[in-house]
Amino acid sequence: MASKSETAIPVVFGAMTIGSPTISGLKVTTVEDVNNMLDLFQFRGHNEIDTARLYGGGTTETYLADAKWEERGIVMGTKLYPNSKTSGATGPLSYTLRAGDVRRGLLDSLKALNTNKIDLWYLHGPDRETPLEETLSEVNKLHEEGHFNRFGISNFMSWEVAKIWELCDRNGWIKPTVYQGAYNALHRGVELELIPCLRHYNIALYEFQPLAAGFLTSRQRRNDFQEGSRFDSKHALSAMYRSRYGSDVAFDALEIIQSAATKHGLSVAECAFRWLSHHSALNKEQGDKIIIGASSLKQLEENLDDLEKGPLPEDVVKAMEEAWLAYKAVVPKYFH
Repeated sequence: MASKSETAIPVVFGAMTIGSPTISGLKVTTVEDVNNMLDLFQFRGHNEIDTARLYGGGTTETYLADAKWEERGIVMGTKLYPNSKTSGATGPLSYTLRAGDVRRGLLDSLKALNTNKIDLWYLHGPDRETPLEETLSEVNKLHEEGHFNRFGISNFMSWEVAKIWELCDRNGWIKPTVYQGAYNALHRGVELELIPCLRHYNIALYEFQPLAAGFLTSRQRRNDFQEGSRFDSKHALSAMYRSRYGSDVAFDALEIIQSAATKHGLSVAECAFRWLSHHSALNKEQGDKIIIGASSLKQLEENLDDLEKGPLPEDVVKAMEEAWLAYKAVVPKYFH
């Protein structure tokens, strides 16, 4: 029997680590392991999954289907990224945000997930070569056809969020109610402008990268990144993660947190999760949620344990603020 969630902010399971073992960087590569993780996640009182069409080279959604997510009563969200514009991708996993690709992308996801409808569907990033009117009109048609309940956006600039909402409102189209964005104790670039924009339009923030892609775990060392991590040069996205969190400034900020955490016998990861839960701009009443991933059952359990703990000691909160001020000058942009 599932227990009641004990976290201050609701938690979503991020499925980015799930998929075929033939895809580099994936950690959860059997349906048995997926089922074990979903069993634990649901037992701890959580019931929402976040995935994307491109995760696992298209295999993540298929693995979730094989784990019978719908029979479990899980709330499913997936995303469509216009990768043909950003990376020159070609083939069946290549998408723009033109009307035809928007439709194909959602229907491809539904087929992979073995369902006719999901709860939440996102535009995973902007395609600035396609008029928003064309994209959003097709999104609305797909919603009216009954393929999804809620509409979300991710990785857009704050002014684009406002434009999207206003266009949808003016035309009577479904409006976005969720924004998915990077936010953690170091990456706080969303606080100044994006979060006030989201509050104005009553859009919830689903936060991702709570541990800064594993940087806020003390596993990384200056010029010596952990093998098998997202910072490993063999990982497809290592260049992006190193540019975000691999600088000397980032390590200086990390050491500020480490020093304060050590005095209380805390891990950096625990501090990062507890900061998000109790000291960040996230607000349960606004519908905000924390997206967590995991490479193993043990890691998932540890992450959930940390998220159920209370506020941090005052001096640790102060150190987290000092770390942010040290990192602030080089904080990466929150949008694509």
